Amino acid sequence: MLKSSTNATTLQPSQAWEVEPDLAAAPSIRRLITGIAKGWRVPLSDDALRDVELCAGEVLANAVEHTGARFRVTVGWTGERLRVEVADNSLRPPDRGAAEDMLTGGRGLLLVEGLAHSWGWRPEGAGKVVWFECAADQLVTGDRRLAVLVNAAQARGHELSDSA
Repeated sequence: MLKSSTNATTLQPSQAWEVEPDLAAAPSIRRLITGIAKGWRVPLSDDALRDVELCAGEVLANAVEHTGARFRVTVGWTGERLRVEVADNSLRPPDRGAAEDMLTGGRGLLLVEGLAHSWGWRPEGAGKVVWFECAADQLVTGDRRLAVLVNAAQARGHELSDSA
């Protein structure tokens, strides 16, 4: 095992597992992801880990809603950032502005974009991988955090008024 560049934790091999397409499983998967991070002793505060859970919930929900098929979750520690990847069987790129039902969702990628240090996607095999990273020194707090949450709520409001 290697020491991370911050010497805060030992680098561990990434952990990956297959997930059935069931939204009811999302809470336990989110807790598993943060439990892995805690077990690795990554230097993320409880607030940062809550953001990891929120971002994970959004990308998990997207995989379930848009594919309806099994998908793979991978968690890794780069030495500076916790990285979560969700690999599904759809080649359709994520689109943070294309929510079909803003009443029940559609703001997730806005939250991921605002709360994660970075996020993106890449094609992989017959599908894609959507990923995000959270860094210990990049926690979104205070007014910036409030702005992220308000912007996501406003996006919902605009979509609702546009559809009326």
